[in-house]
Amino acid sequence: MVETQPKLVIVGGSPQEAEELAKLVGDRYEIVQQPDEQGVQSVLRALGEGICIVDPEGRMAWSNEYFASLDEGIRREVRSLCVQAADSVGSLHHEARGALVTKHEIQNADATRIFDVYITGIAERDNNGLHAGRVAAIVRDVTLTKLAQRKMNAIDRAGFELVRLDVEEIREMNAIQRLQLLEKRIVRYASELLNFDHFAIFLVEQRNNRLQLVMQSGLPEEIQDLDLYLEKEGSGISGHVASTGQSYICNDVTQDERFLPGLSGARSSLTVPLRVSDRVIGIMDIESASPGAFDEQDKMYAEIFGRYIAMALHMLQLLVTERSETNLVACDRVSGEINEPLDDIENEIGWLNNNEKSTDPETRDHIK
Repeated sequence: MVETQPKLVIVGGSPQEAEELAKLVGDRYEIVQQPDEQGVQSVLRALGEGICIVDPEGRMAWSNEYFASLDEGIRREVRSLCVQAADSVGSLHHEARGALVTKHEIQNADATRIFDVYITGIAERDNNGLHAGRVAAIVRDVTLTKLAQRKMNAIDRAGFELVRLDVEEIREMNAIQRLQLLEKRIVRYASELLNFDHFAIFLVEQRNNRLQLVMQSGLPEEIQDLDLYLEKEGSGISGHVASTGQSYICNDVTQDERFLPGLSGARSSLTVPLRVSDRVIGIMDIESASPGAFDEQDKMYAEIFGRYIAMALHMLQLLVTERSETNLVACDRVSGEINEPLDDIENEIGWLNNNEKSTDPETRDHIK
């Protein structure tokens, strides 16, 4: 491990004062002089983070402009955390190095902004022993990161609910009932997680590569009449996405030649493929009445949610196949069980026909 020499930064002062300080501390520290105090303050002001220094009583000694622009509630909570840190520093063991660093998460009153707060408390030692000194705080806005993490967690929970199917319950349903059950779940979670006014899922029919509408929300009945196929051109955005396997954001439907107009009154759309392994089994189309409603982050969320939808649809298909195969096995078994008695009956009838002359008149009439 390479040891580095600690630095003492002197802001302002003369070169002679810096030289005298260097003689006093010897080789223990590297002396760095920053004569331009305003330059240092400009850097601190320009940082995209709030910085403040608080005394043990909670009085603000200094802060940069970013910190001063924060809500009063946030600033008050940061000062409170600094006071708590000062109290903790004051109780440090006498052999401790004298610094305490903690991390906290806070948010404003309406939870629209989330911050990580890093608190550094410094213990000072004098003739009276170890006591709390000033405390520094760095406040970092992590709203986008935290909201994205929460959204991902919500998508993961919703996806789990989609694929959590009661097998015994599903076995008793026909294909339409199963799709209706899944449709309710998908529409519910999609409306909570994704920003849309209209929603549709098409699956690829393997025999002719046609895109069949299997579930939708908010779209008119005439969408059923659309002839869309697994082709890059000629079947709108849905066919393009199903063919290429690439998601597609349409920011303005009036300017996009691939969008099929006149159905939903949408102004923008987001279409993502539904995949099982590397195979595209369908597409999910999300539309908004507002232009430019979707961005790359929305696309990422929709793609992840789409994987769960594809998985749930695939599981339903496996259950349908299992039921069909079970029915075929049962039919074969019943057919086998019936064939033997039927063969016996046929043999008996044949014998009676062959011996018709030796039977009594009533039996002959019954055979005929």
